Amino acid sequence: MPTVPQPQFIGEDPWRVFRILSEFVDGFDTMSQVGPAVSIFGSARTPEDDPYYRKAKKFAAMLAKERYTVITGGGPGIMAAANQGANEAGGTSVGLNITLPTEQFPNPFQDVTLDFRYFFVRLVMFVKYSSAFVCFPGGFGTLHEFFNSMTLIQTGKATRFPVILIGKSFWNGMEDWVKKIMLSNRSYNKISPEDMDLFTVTDSLHEAMDIILKAHAPDELTRNIQP
Repeated sequence: MPTVPQPQFIGEDPWRVFRILSEFVDGFDTMSQVGPAVSIFGSARTPEDDPYYRKAKKFAAMLAKERYTVITGGGPGIMAAANQGANEAGGTSVGLNITLPTEQFPNPFQDVTLDFRYFFVRLVMFVKYSSAFVCFPGGFGTLHEFFNSMTLIQTGKATRFPVILIGKSFWNGMEDWVKKIMLSNRSYNKISPEDMDLFTVTDSLHEAMDIILKAHAPDELTRNIQP
């Protein structure tokens, strides 16, 4: 016997599809105009007097001077620092804002702003329109962006692009765990040795910039995500 559609599904889910599609259309339309870009991730809880706030701001300015657009999640903390650095250096500063009940509010340093209800739609925009990911210390959201990039590159769903983790004191513990448990522990053996080369951990902004520039000059960039 056919299942009777539930009223909630009839009233909500099909219309949610159109809302999702509208976010994709708006995102593709806007982001296709921003040019070569680098996405910067990090904690929304990072205060302005934090050394990593200053580093993110400086690095975004460095990117802007090399004619890269800077993309962030559009919120406070590291995101605000990166948007501010790009904006003040005369570059294009993009914020891909997400609607959240706490923490997230748009920072004032964005030249281009998009608002998203769905994390997965926003994630597609980050990957499709970025030529590199740079992750400063952050929480679950930053880790999500990092591991998602690893998955896409490892599986060939995205063309390989630089993924750089800034802050050895923060990231070395995670790197050691991945190496000791996921790679080397014979009881698990969940990744291949070459997977450890998919990302770089560094304290040097100049090393990070060199990695990005060596991967591709701004005029030679192509979109990452595969059809």
